[in-house]
This record gives sequence, structure tokens and C-alpha cells, in this order.
Amino acid sequence: MPSLDLRLLSVFDEIAKTRSVSRAAEAMGLGQPAVSIALARLREHFGDPLFVRVGSVMEPTPLARELTQPMRQALAAVEAALGHRSRFEAKTTTRSFVVSMSDISQVVLLPSLWARLLGEAPGVAVDVRPLSPETPQQLESGEADLAIGFIPQLDAGFYQQTLFPQRYVCLVRAGHPRVRQSLSRALYEAESHIVVSGAGTGHAIVERELERQGIHRRIALRVPNYVGLSYLIQGTDLIATIPLRLAEVISKRGRYRMFAPPVPLPGYEIKLHWHERFHHDPGSRWMRSAITRLLRT
Repeated sequence: MPSLDLRLLSVFDEIAKTRSVSRAAEAMGLGQPAVSIALARLREHFGDPLFVRVGSVMEPTPLARELTQPMRQALAAVEAALGHRSRFEAKTTTRSFVVSMSDISQVVLLPSLWARLLGEAPGVAVDVRPLSPETPQQLESGEADLAIGFIPQLDAGFYQQTLFPQRYVCLVRAGHPRVRQSLSRALYEAESHIVVSGAGTGHAIVERELERQGIHRRIALRVPNYVGLSYLIQGTDLIATIPLRLAEVISKRGRYRMFAPPVPLPGYEIKLHWHERFHHDPGSRWMRSAITRLLRT
């Protein structure tokens, strides 16, 4: 059976990632006819359609799904051997990095991170995307370079580095009529609460622990993310149980009172995640270093 050249492997990988011949061609800087010809050669080689149009996307056949990981491993091995993108110059790069992060990280980390990146790499660009159930797949495919947050579902094939520990505190407005000098369990249960229950917020950790300890609280307002949370707390008598670092940022922008929860709540770690395929990529290594250096200063 004839061997496949590197470009055919790359075409297969791009179609698998984009589910489109035209988008694969654009990503590779090729004309669409060239990618179509390459796909035809792949189909002939494997005796299988590999990708079949379903609506507006090219869906992989069962064989293509089986081949995806071996193809990517082969590409990674070749790229490592040939020193693909072996040089990365921060001062002159115009590379765009895709970083998935929670909205908390966007509030707490992104402003200072962007200032550091701009100082070291003035031409760099960053595309921030929310954490989602698709984040692991995006890291594996290369659609996302890094992810920052609490992502316990990541399994084998991923690297991770702890950035900082996180714990929960309770935040109310400074003029709250009842929560003043302390926050007892009875007062915590008697007051109304605001909770952020979107994906990647850690909301489930708090809910499970409060339920385990028999704490009953009245949730008066649910919101999907932390955008605008400071204004909601400042303008109401609601209690928010939120991560400490976010509470510290909010407290700098207004008059608030911060309390320890009336019962112990588990902490967690905010980590930096990336896929093993890009562990040795110089650009990814530089970005990871910039993030860790920021949090150590």
C-alpha cells in the first residue's frame, strides 16, 4: 500500500477539526481544489469516504474517528522531529493565542495579563473564549491553546499547573441592614441570596456542601455569570457566596463587607491546562510562562 505524505495527514487533521473542506483550505493557506484532491487521495488510500456531508458540515465516518488520534500523534511526532515552529520571538510575533477561561478569570486575571503580554509581545493577539464542555476537545484539536480555571473533568493527555488556591467568602453591601459585624449560620439561612450558576463557576461545589451540612438558604436571584455581580450586590440586600479573589476585586470598586462563610466550605485550585500535543511548542511555552510569572509577582 503506498505511503501518505505529510500534507495528506495535515489535510485529514484540518478537516477533522473544522468539519469543512473550505475552512480546512483556508486554515492551511491552500486552494479548495487542492484540499479536495488530497481528500480524494485519502479516500482512495483507506477505501473509505472518511468525511461525509451532513447538512453544512463534513461528518467523519467511523473509520475517520478511529484514525483521528493516530493521525494527530503522527503529525505531532513529525513536527517535533522537524522542529516545526521551533523559534518564537515574543518581540516580533503576531501570533493569536486562544485562551479559554471563566468570567472570574477574565475579571481577576485578564487585565494584568494583557498588560504583561503587551509589554513583552506588542504584536500578540488573544482570543478569549468561555470554559465549556467542549474545552477539552478544543485543547486537544488545537482550536484552543490554553485553558485557565477549575476543570476537574480533564483526563489523560493533558498537562496542568496550579496557579493559585481558591476559597469562598460571603459578600454583602456595606449598608446591609442586618449583616453588619458578623454572619452567623442563622442569619445566613434567614437572608436572601444571589447565586451564579453558569458553567465553570464552581456553583455546584457550594451547593453540594451546603446540602451535606443541612444548610437551607433562600435563593432569590440566579444569574448565569459574574458580569454585573458587583452592581447587584451593591444595589440589594442579597448575600453572594463567591471566590475570594473575585470578592477582593469587587471590594476595591465600592463599599462592601466580606465575611467567612458560617460553615466550612471546600476550596479548589485554579489551574492552567494544555494538551500534550503542544507541550513543547515554543509559543505555548512562552504564554504559559507569562501567566505563571504574573501570578508569582
